Amino acid sequence: MTGTQRVKERADRLVEAAERLFAAGVMSHSGHANLSARLDGERLLLTPGFVRGVRPEHLATVGFDGQVLEGELQSVSAEIIAMHSVVYRARPDVGAVIHTHSPAATAFAVAHRPLPCRTEPMLRFGQAEEVPVVPWGPRGSDVSVRGIADVLERRPTTAAVLLANHGLLVFGPDASATAHLLVAIEESAEAELAAAAIGGAVDFPPGAREAVRAELARATS
Repeated sequence: MTGTQRVKERADRLVEAAERLFAAGVMSHSGHANLSARLDGERLLLTPGFVRGVRPEHLATVGFDGQVLEGELQSVSAEIIAMHSVVYRARPDVGAVIHTHSPAATAFAVAHRPLPCRTEPMLRFGQAEEVPVVPWGPRGSDVSVRGIADVLERRPTTAAVLLANHGLLVFGPDASATAHLLVAIEESAEAELAAAAIGGAVDFPPGAREAVRAELARATS
């Protein structure tokens, strides 16, 4: 696959992921989100400031340093480049990052409450632990970015973080896997809030993570 073909493939996958999030009903009323995919070197593809109706030709290529290399970005997207690039720098295995204001997950972010892993989809799609909270800082600021970097260092296996008083940041090997995990996290947050009305959610039994991994391995062997 040539470099041009690789960029096109990743742009198509980002657009498909955005469409999947809207179809799943996990977006906020405003539809605010930003999605990115890693390119070669210190470059990424980024949505331009809107995601509803986004097309591959709308995406911009930017450097981890914030420089726009191809395409155009609205100012609201330019200030979040660092929020994405800090994840790519910390996690070489990450191929895509998605940020949303998904309502139920954002409720946990506003409450500064980690989201427990108590639903099987979270286990299956890569978040077999609670989603930690990053302390608040103005979006895109050094304070916010340092907070994300610090949590990623302390929680090396988490695939998502809650941004205090802001929203959700999810990352994975590609846009499709990241979107699936984001949907699972939002559903889990909804379930946690609903369960609170009937006595509260209950943790998995010991060994649940290992049992799910074994079943996944058996099913794919």
